[in-house]
Amino acid sequence: MGKVTGFLEYTRRTETSEAPENRISHYREFSLPMAKADLEAQGARCMDCGIPFCNTGCPLGNLIPDWNDHVFRDRPVEAIESLHATNNFPEMTGRICPAPCEAACVLNINDDAVAIKLIEKNIVDRAWEDGLIQPEPARVRTGKTVAVVGSGPAGLACAQQLARAGHDVTVFEKDDRIGGLLTYGIPDFKMEKHLVHRRVAQMEAEGVAFKAGVNVGVDIEADRLRQQFDAVALCGGARAPRDLPSPGRELEGIHFAMDFLTQQNRRVAGDTVPEEDAILATDKDVVVIGGGDTGSDCIGTSHRQGAKSVTNFEIMPRPPNEPAGATPWPLWPLMMRTSSSHEEGGTRDFSVSTDRFSGSNGKVEKLHCFKVELVNGKLEKVSGSEFEVCADLVLLAMGFVHPEHGGLLENLGVELDGRGNVKVDRNFMSSVPGVFAAGDMQRGQSLVVWAIAEGRKAARGIDEHLMGRSELAVPGDPGTFR
Repeated sequence: MGKVTGFLEYTRRTETSEAPENRISHYREFSLPMAKADLEAQGARCMDCGIPFCNTGCPLGNLIPDWNDHVFRDRPVEAIESLHATNNFPEMTGRICPAPCEAACVLNINDDAVAIKLIEKNIVDRAWEDGLIQPEPARVRTGKTVAVVGSGPAGLACAQQLARAGHDVTVFEKDDRIGGLLTYGIPDFKMEKHLVHRRVAQMEAEGVAFKAGVNVGVDIEADRLRQQFDAVALCGGARAPRDLPSPGRELEGIHFAMDFLTQQNRRVAGDTVPEEDAILATDKDVVVIGGGDTGSDCIGTSHRQGAKSVTNFEIMPRPPNEPAGATPWPLWPLMMRTSSSHEEGGTRDFSVSTDRFSGSNGKVEKLHCFKVELVNGKLEKVSGSEFEVCADLVLLAMGFVHPEHGGLLENLGVELDGRGNVKVDRNFMSSVPGVFAAGDMQRGQSLVVWAIAEGRKAARGIDEHLMGRSELAVPGDPGTFR
């Protein structure tokens, strides 16, 4: 490292942001840029620890010490090359990944971790500004064809890797825009969509064909797809939401979180949502059930829509303020986290279970809840803890259970695992020869960084299947791009 004492000389700094009262008036990203000298100082904090656990903490195996040093030395070309060696879309992970690499940072044992996520985002943003990122079309075409079903992070990563290996790749997306949950699941205030459009344009220049508005398994039979292509990659995600089948669930005003978020992303993109279908938090008492990232996104969106109040319930106990003893370094720690959306207002409560919903004229008006506690590993009701909360809008953000089984998966007849996900072998091939799966569709709901990593692994497996060998890079083995 160029500054071996940097971690002793500099303290951790992260980006500053617009004040909450200002940023809730718009849907743009709200972080403020960091001065170049300050960013270089953050790169200098990487401590040449000998065994960089950040590499293994990251599912992509990112070469973090390398690009930290390049930032410190102001070498933007080398920095983006190191970053792209393992990660196709660092502008996305640099914004929406929770950064397990920072949890595994050796400096995190007794100090503040290196600001890895901040550095990653700034490397790629500067590279785009400086024109350092250009299409990388394959020099030699193989004549092999691959269909990628789903254009989320797993599908896009898989498609880009395969195109760079020389294959003819077509990406099918059932929504009207490319990007999957990157486009319709992540709010614009966390990641603006021009970032997705820019990567899609790069991939088109590399030879990838995109077909939006095509629901494979409905608009195109699965057997027809297998006949037309030499291999198929299933990257459709885990889109079946977890429901809350409590009494009163049928009342108007209770919606799945993703329906709410998708509508707002469409509005920001310029679409018109029919008034009779609109799910809006404006002037309403909103209750968000679920304490994860999706719930947080619902909170931030509700603030921007002008909710009267926002309440967030989580069934699990409140995490400790410091990492729990059960999750020591370098594991991802169980601890209390406050998102930018939580900072914008609202009420959070833990250990809350919803018993039933009630209302009048077919519309929800109240949640009837009670407190729970962990007893021998099981959640049990706390006697006498019942309470009510008013609600005009209830958003269910309790995660996703598995991929949608009808249509494509049913037609293909792929074997599923015990959790209802597509079962794959070590090369990410399903039980149907030539059909592969990656990301949430085979892993279950997870992080964007896992989706990209597994999209790359599936691309490697497909390339080997088609060509007998592969030089495509996979996490833990950076290799080189073709």
